[in-house]
Amino acid sequence: MRSSLKDVAARAGVSVRTVSNVVNGSASVSEKTRARVQQALDELGYRPNLAARSLRAGRTGLIGLVIPEIHSPYFGELAGLLVEAAQRRSWTVIIDQTHGRADEERRLLKGTHAPIVDGLIISPWALDASELSEQAGPTPMVLLGERDPRRVADHVAVDNVLAADEATRHLLETGRRRIAAIGPQPELRNGTAEQRLAGYRRALHRAGLTPDPALEVPVPTLHRTAGARAMEELLDRGGPAPDAVFAFSDELALGIMRTARDRGVRVPEDLAVVGFDDIEDGRFSNPSLTTVSPDKAQIAERALQCLADRIYSPGGTVPPQRITVPHRLVVRESSRPAGNGSRSAAS
Repeated sequence: MRSSLKDVAARAGVSVRTVSNVVNGSASVSEKTRARVQQALDELGYRPNLAARSLRAGRTGLIGLVIPEIHSPYFGELAGLLVEAAQRRSWTVIIDQTHGRADEERRLLKGTHAPIVDGLIISPWALDASELSEQAGPTPMVLLGERDPRRVADHVAVDNVLAADEATRHLLETGRRRIAAIGPQPELRNGTAEQRLAGYRRALHRAGLTPDPALEVPVPTLHRTAGARAMEELLDRGGPAPDAVFAFSDELALGIMRTARDRGVRVPEDLAVVGFDDIEDGRFSNPSLTTVSPDKAQIAERALQCLADRIYSPGGTVPPQRITVPHRLVVRESSRPAGNGSRSAAS
């Protein structure tokens, strides 16, 4: 027999309204109560009648997720976490990709999915703040990444300037001084690369070092191939080679380490490498990759909570939020201190 909200309420010792708030993702329920209700939902195997709920509320229970690249390990992991978090709210996620193209971002922001989805989570690459503001449609929307759309939508991101500063400072603390930055993307307008470059430069300035433009290598993508080619370019220039690299993604870092190995450059003895994203491949590379690890689970949870607040807010009165989620530097083998041949820091 199908369990009802009343059954769940009786099991959890709360009101039917409280159970409904938990199922619908309302922020008005305390974490302790939410956990108790969720346990009752799980124990009774409660599944909402989506068709009936849609007819009553004019909602579909569908959420749109728009990301630049489905094949990207970072976005793949994030999409999986979003799907899992959405399932806990009895939502289903529809995923689309833009390849970072402005025309695709415009099409989706104008409301292509509007009759289908209750809300949209999007990570834009090509559109700047003014156009994001102009293109935003009536569908509740949450932006992932670094572009601030003049507060026309909720925005969830890590502090990229601080994270890049910490990554560069770590390399400086291991004794490295010729630190390259591989990953600027002048053609993109999402702000991520600019912020990571700013953090890298800030750490160098604090250490009394002047950033060297020759050590800042732009890339067309954040993929392994681009990282490998950028490292080849650095090594082929002649003159003093870098003794460390801060890569703006783990994929770039993996390509960098491959080129280093092919050229006889030892990591970390000759070249320390730090990436960004904490993808699974970096944990199993040889050497394992030091990286900035964004709290991807919290990115997913906070983005969905923003949507829930907006979808279920009477009259749409919830103001747009700017949410910064935590990150941490995970130190592994690729950035072992120079001269330390036997010990590595790992976490």
